[in-house]
Amino acid sequence: MLPYVTRYEPIQVTLQTDEVKNIPCGTKGVMIYLKKIEVVNRLRKEYVYETILNYGVKYDKTWVYDKIYHEINQFCSAHSLQEEYIDKSDQIDEIMKEAIQRDCTRYAPGIEIISVRVTKPSIPRTIARNYEQMEEERTKVPIATEMQKVVVKEAETLKKKAVTEAEKDAQVSMIYMNQKVNEKESIKRQQEIENEIFLAREKSLADANYHRVMKDAEAN
Repeated sequence: MLPYVTRYEPIQVTLQTDEVKNIPCGTKGVMIYLKKIEVVNRLRKEYVYETILNYGVKYDKTWVYDKIYHEINQFCSAHSLQEEYIDKSDQIDEIMKEAIQRDCTRYAPGIEIISVRVTKPSIPRTIARNYEQMEEERTKVPIATEMQKVVVKEAETLKKKAVTEAEKDAQVSMIYMNQKVNEKESIKRQQEIENEIFLAREKSLADANYHRVMKDAEAN
């Protein structure tokens, strides 16, 4: 090293978290602010010299801080407050991570974006109240749906109970009718048997009388 000519800078190559605060987000129609965005990143050791040579010691200002402002501006200008605050709030972390990493991979491959955490945006109180009311109404829907399901279930239960009772009554009626039919068939069969016995007895008497008459005739 030559004094006053050569200088050195300590460069962190382990995980570091960069915080970007109070980022304006101009959505379609409303200006809101993101309180804080945390970017967990790392500069790969083998790319330190190349990265510092191209972008300086404050490389993260170009590829993290400034990049966050740019990507947030792009995202907010393309989406409404509803999408930013509600619909895509669970996706924005991954969207920012992919956007930053995409350009870093292309222009500064030594920078690795591990994760991005975007806080909930600050919005005007009147608009926040509207969303709270919407959320309250939204929570009422599942409750009403569940109550409706209970009513439908009770109606189905009553219907099944009525069907079961009707089937039971029909079965009882069928058993009773079969019993009556069986009784009548039994009486009919009994009558037929009695008739058969009577006919057999009468035939037996007629045969006996015939033999007696024949014997008397032979004797005469």
